[in-house]
This record gives sequence, C-alpha cells and structure tokens, in this order.
Amino acid sequence: MQAEVRIPVMLRKLTGGAATVTVDGETIGEIIDALDERFAGFRGELVGDDGSIHRFVNIYLNDEDVRFIDGLGTRLSEGDVVSILPAVAGGRS
Repeated sequence: MQAEVRIPVMLRKLTGGAATVTVDGETIGEIIDALDERFAGFRGELVGDDGSIHRFVNIYLNDEDVRFIDGLGTRLSEGDVVSILPAVAGGRS
C-alpha cells in the first residue's frame, strides 16, 4: 500500500529537501519504518524509545490525528495522505 507523506520543514533535512515522499506500508508504524529505512534517523524524530509517538509531534491520516484512531497501528487505505506536523507552542501574552 502506497501513501503520500507530507514532510514538515524541520525534517526535510533528512529527505534531501523533499516536501512529500511516497512510501509503502499497511500501518502508520510501517510507514515510519519505511521512512527510516529510506532516510536514516527519521524514526527517532517521531517515536520515542518506548515506542510511542513523541508528544511534540502530531501525525495525521487524512486530517485525523492518529492518536485518536489506533496510534502507530492505524491502518491505511490506498490513496491515503499522512501528514507529520510538529506541535507548536509559545507565543507572547
């Protein structure tokens, strides 16, 4: 199953500047593994040693946060789009 993955600016250093890449995988976890195989170090930017998605990273499947679906076990369908977004915090009061 191929999925388009949208890469945030902060991770494009790993993809050679590519804003989107296509990888194979049946689940979000497999997509992340495929990204890591193709672009070394990718998994460590998204997933902690305990196997959970870093709290400062959001991963969306077709505009739905995968944390509210099945996390890394979230299954994909043909034509799905995965978006990786860093959490934004801060600002001025």
